[in-house]
Parts: sequence; C-alpha cells; structure tokens
Amino acid sequence: MTADHSDSRMIGALLRIPFQAIVTRIHRGIVAAGCVDLRPAHFVVFQHIRPEGSRLTELADLAQITKQSMGYLVDHLEKHGYVERVPDPTDRRARIVRLTGRGRDIDQAARRIVAQVEAEWANQLGEARFKQFRQTLADIVSAIEATDERS
Repeated sequence: MTADHSDSRMIGALLRIPFQAIVTRIHRGIVAAGCVDLRPAHFVVFQHIRPEGSRLTELADLAQITKQSMGYLVDHLEKHGYVERVPDPTDRRARIVRLTGRGRDIDQAARRIVAQVEAEWANQLGEARFKQFRQTLADIVSAIEATDERS
C-alpha cells in the first residue's frame, strides 16, 4: 500500500511530475523515431521558437537561461539540422533562428505525443474533469503573465 502524499506535496512537485512525464514521453518518442541526437534540454528551443523564427536573445529570455546557454543549444540543433540561422530582414546585424524541415517534423511529432498524453489523462480523469483541470492551469498562467506584465 502506498502513502497518500496528495495533501503534503508542494504545488511545485504537483506541477513538475506531470510536466516531467510529458518530457519523458516526448524524448522516448523522438528517440524511437531515430532522433538520438536530441536531449530534453533542447526542447526549450522548440517550445519558444516562433513559426517565422526568433532571435537567440529572445529565445534565451523566454527560456530564462543565459544567451550563452541558448547559443550552445542552438549550435547543437543547427549542427544536426533541426534549426538554421538566417539574416534578420529587419536588422542586417542580427540573425534569426528558425526550424528546418527536420525541426518542424520533430515539433509536430512532439505535439502529437502531447495530444496522446492529454487524451490518456482525459480518459483517466474523465473529459469534464480534465477540461476543468486544463482551464484552471490556463487561468493560473494568465494570472502569472498579467502579474509579470505589471512588474
């Protein structure tokens, strides 16, 4: 018999555990598809990059890591053909990081895996309960973003 930790766990752990489950599933899925050169650390690039591409500094800010750390991740992704750096049309000195065809394929695969996980959770919790859970998380995110904008 296992102990019931639901009342004693801090909210951070309750949020981290499902998040980590998703990251693990994505990683397993893309490795099974033959992308053995990607690690979960690289996922922040895919998570934050805009469809038209993003500047490295923007990606670093959104991921809350240093520009140097983001540069290291992007260098690896570029070397393996997931992203490319192209001139920024609005500033000749700057470069835009954008997904290649291979990068878009991985992004779509990850989105399919997340959809599978969400469907499993909805099945386990019931559609209505999962929908409410998702809406509650979206409300928390909106509240945090509104607070951040005022800071």
